[in-house]
Amino acid sequence: MNKASPAVALVAVLLIGSMAAARADDTPTAPEHVVEERVADIAAERRHDLLPFVRQIAVDGAITGSLEASTAAAGVPASAMLEVLQALAGSIDAGWAIQDGDRFHVRYEQTFTAAGMPLDDGRVLWIELRTAGDGAVALHRFRGRDKVERFWQVNGQATTPPSIRLPVEVISISSGFGLRADPFDQPPPSPTADKPWAMGGPRRPPLQGLPTGSASDTPGTGATAVLRGSQGLSSYGKSSAGQSAYGGSSGSTWQPAPRVTRSLFMHEGVDLVAPAGTPVHAAADGVVVGAGPNGRYGNWIRIAHAGTLATVYGHLAGFAPGVAAGSTVSSGDVIGYVGSTGRSTAPHLHFELLDNGKPVNPINHPETRRGALRGSDLERFGKQVAQSKTEREREAMVAAITRP
Repeated sequence: MNKASPAVALVAVLLIGSMAAARADDTPTAPEHVVEERVADIAAERRHDLLPFVRQIAVDGAITGSLEASTAAAGVPASAMLEVLQALAGSIDAGWAIQDGDRFHVRYEQTFTAAGMPLDDGRVLWIELRTAGDGAVALHRFRGRDKVERFWQVNGQATTPPSIRLPVEVISISSGFGLRADPFDQPPPSPTADKPWAMGGPRRPPLQGLPTGSASDTPGTGATAVLRGSQGLSSYGKSSAGQSAYGGSSGSTWQPAPRVTRSLFMHEGVDLVAPAGTPVHAAADGVVVGAGPNGRYGNWIRIAHAGTLATVYGHLAGFAPGVAAGSTVSSGDVIGYVGSTGRSTAPHLHFELLDNGKPVNPINHPETRRGALRGSDLERFGKQVAQSKTEREREAMVAAITRP
């Protein structure tokens, strides 16, 4: 076998290399490689189409039927309105009603793909309602120093209701918490017909059909024993110097004590004026400790709540069905009706708040007041509200200019 010279071998190697390079440049790519490259291109396009972006949307409209249905018809995702409806329920006053024709403004944000497909349910940033009869209410979403987002009213008050609510819807206080003169230790009112008495509001005829109890001055056994342990009888369960003899309900005849100097005693609750028969609501979830006639409280209820709090309701005309010692109640349940049983001058509700068994002022106690923004949070929130209103005005101006 003849061996080739080194020069010939070198030429052969170079020729084979050039032929391989030519095949690499000129030979068509195999079909599987084409498919793989196309799939990669489509995946890149889809990734681009799926790139998310957040869009803020503002809608205005008139209410027809309900706020929920009206905002949904305007394009606001129904799921995004759930949180707002709960916040509104906790922030608007009793009797505040929405009617057909009232206006709403909602600004919400939602995440979309580049192709316009929604990626989430959206969330409302702020809402304003304008009614014909009750004015306007607005709620804004805000994140405070606690890093939790909530809805707040424009004055910085929280939309979540306090844990302890006042037991009647319309509040008119005739006697506050603290030292006061005994209302029985004074000359009798002038016998002018149909005039309000010194406290408790106008006299009302007795109610019919409501379960009532004795207003005896002798304390009962079960309910009174509980109240003594909580210091609740310091003024109502025993007589003090200068008080007149017990005279029963506001319709009874009584005589003032023969003294000129009026005594003071500690009023351990507040007197809430309301017409006889007005429903009395449980201030919070709890268990009824006692319900029945209780000396000068008249018809009386005490409820134990979570923690160390309890509430007391006095001078009731009667009790709601099922309210008895050991029964459970939820916040807002009707437990009784305003009356004037016991040592009372006219229909009203005596309401007490006890903390660890000691009476505290229910009007300014933290558990009866809404939360509120303060300090730097309130300042930042005010700037956010102002910026939102400015943005709304700017958008309205642009829309007016571009409107055909």
